[in-house]
Amino acid sequence: MPYLNREGVRLYFEDSGGDGVPILLSHGFGASTAMWRGQAEAFKDHYRPIPWDMRGHGATQCPDELNRYSQAHTEEDMKALLDHLGAEKAVIAGHSLGGFMSLAFNVRYPERVKALVLQGCGPGYRKDAARVIWNEQAESRAKSLDEGGLDALGGNSEVTVSLQNTAAGLALAARGILSQVDARVIDSLPGIAVPTLIIIGDGDSDYLVGSDYMASHIPGAVSVVVADAGHGVNVDQPKAVNLALGNFLDAL
Repeated sequence: MPYLNREGVRLYFEDSGGDGVPILLSHGFGASTAMWRGQAEAFKDHYRPIPWDMRGHGATQCPDELNRYSQAHTEEDMKALLDHLGAEKAVIAGHSLGGFMSLAFNVRYPERVKALVLQGCGPGYRKDAARVIWNEQAESRAKSLDEGGLDALGGNSEVTVSLQNTAAGLALAARGILSQVDARVIDSLPGIAVPTLIIIGDGDSDYLVGSDYMASHIPGAVSVVVADAGHGVNVDQPKAVNLALGNFLDAL
C-alpha cells in the first residue's frame, strides 16, 4: 500500500501512475479513497487520478492529538503529495469537505492548480454566527462518534462504500479539519483564475444553495446538476458524473 510519511503522519494515497494530467481527488467527511473508484478506473488511461485519505480517514495514520488536525495541515498534506509524485500542477478535485479543501488549497497554492472540480460542497461562511452554528454541528458529530463508535457515522452513498479504521480519528477530523475558521475561501471565489467544474446531485438539498453561490461567483464556472442523485453524486450516478468530468477535462 502506498504511503507518504510526513512529520509522523502516514498519508495513504493511490496513484494510477499514468502520464496524463494528475487529478488529486479528496473525499468528503466520513468517506475515503474508495468513493472515487468509479472515477479512478474510468480516467486512468488518459489522466492520472490520485485519490488519497485525509487525516483521521481511511488508511491514513495520524497521532491522536487534536493539534495535528486542521485545514492548514490538510493543505500542506495535499502539497506534499503533489511534491512526492512530481506533479508541478494538478486538477484539484474534491467532494464535500474535500471540495472545500480544494478551494482552500487554491487560496494557498494557486500556482499548483491547473483546474478545480468541486462536487457537493459549499464555500464556507463569511459571518461568524454562521460558522458558530456549523462548528456546533461538527462538535455534535464528533461527540456521537466518541460515544457510538463507527456505528454512529451514518452518511450517504460515498460513506457507505468507504472503510474507516477508527471513530476516534474521525472525531478528531470533525473537530479539526471540518470546523470553519474564517472567510478566506468564500472571499476567494471571484478571484479564481482556473477552469472550474461544479457538480451536484439534484437531491443534495444541504448543498444546492452553496453550489449555486459558487457557480455565480467563480468566473466562467461550469455547473452540472445531476438528476436522481443525492450527496454522493458520483457514487449514485457515476456515468453522468464521468461524462461531465470527461468533457471538462478534455476541454482543458
